[in-house]
Amino acid sequence: MTRAGWVRTREAGEKDEAERLAPFAVRAADSAGRVHSEEAHAYRTAFQRDRERVLHSRAFRRLEYKTQVFVHHEGDHYRNRLTHTLEGAQIARAVSRALRLNEDLAEAVILAHDLGHTPFGHAGERVLGRLMQADGGFDHNRQSLRVVDLFEERYPGAPGLNLTAETREGILKHGCSWEHPVELPRLGRQRTLEAQVADAADEIAYVHHDLDDGLRAGILSEQDVAENVLWQRATAEVEARSPGGAGPAVLRARVLTSLVNDLVTNLIETSAANLDASGVCCVDEVRASANPLVALSPSVAEEKLVLKRFLLEHFYQHPRVHRMTQTAEGAIADLYRVYRADPDLLPEWLRGRRQGEGDARAVADYVAGMTDRFAWAEHRRLLDPHESR
Repeated sequence: MTRAGWVRTREAGEKDEAERLAPFAVRAADSAGRVHSEEAHAYRTAFQRDRERVLHSRAFRRLEYKTQVFVHHEGDHYRNRLTHTLEGAQIARAVSRALRLNEDLAEAVILAHDLGHTPFGHAGERVLGRLMQADGGFDHNRQSLRVVDLFEERYPGAPGLNLTAETREGILKHGCSWEHPVELPRLGRQRTLEAQVADAADEIAYVHHDLDDGLRAGILSEQDVAENVLWQRATAEVEARSPGGAGPAVLRARVLTSLVNDLVTNLIETSAANLDASGVCCVDEVRASANPLVALSPSVAEEKLVLKRFLLEHFYQHPRVHRMTQTAEGAIADLYRVYRADPDLLPEWLRGRRQGEGDARAVADYVAGMTDRFAWAEHRRLLDPHESR
């Protein structure tokens, strides 16, 4: 065979998917296509191209300066939206690989799922949701679809990233009632298994790393979390494997690793059992299922819910975090009101959006796209009387 014969073409990749993936997985060759048709790539499947389009987008780079829990100046080692996304993507790939699903599609979905997130995390989303109630509302999943469909200018004759219907379906998830200028992907009763994996991986990632960040910041202590069943089980597993010898930092790291591993393992094993019991044998049957098939077992799902409630009470509502949240909410509300009062302050590229969808949606688009530090800079520029104009 010549050297050229070893080159892996797109067709070879699609053939590999047909042979390797489970019958209920989405195959790139069977994609419903893009809003604007394109010539297929010589070496990359449609979902591989989606993943890489997201990775190279401006919105993806901005995630580095968008809050997960702590704003960027609180410390260099806390998670931000970008690191959260990357940790979720790793989990999504691991679960998809184990279940013989399409890793490329699951990763494309989770890499894009927070592109529409506001600055300052859920605090910013709550403010925009409240201020936009009379204009269709605001939801970061639906906003993420706007980002990939409208705002990334990369291709002549096609707005946005022109992603496949399957990736867009995974991003959409649920949303608000406002109109979308691009035809929405059709949703069945359930979404694809790959989209379900992305959702589950997102939740596992943030429960794990928010617990880690809370402990690292000293807001939480191991005594605080010692009563949690997931933490207790992970601690017992670590101590059984490595009795003595490890310092406190190493022991805590190993417990956190064991905790996330237990959640991922349970997700894989429970989802595999659900798929076997359901008898689904194609993507259409997955979409028609009464309930999601990718899920934790009921007992572990309850344990995770208890941990989420613990984080809400002891971490997200802690006075230190709450002060940051209140300040951020005030800044977002101020920016929104200033731009609504004088839409000419918006940049030139939003003029057409204002004419098509109105000032309120244009302002929400602009504010949601800001990084934390740009939002602060704009707030100072527009509202601080000591700043030069």
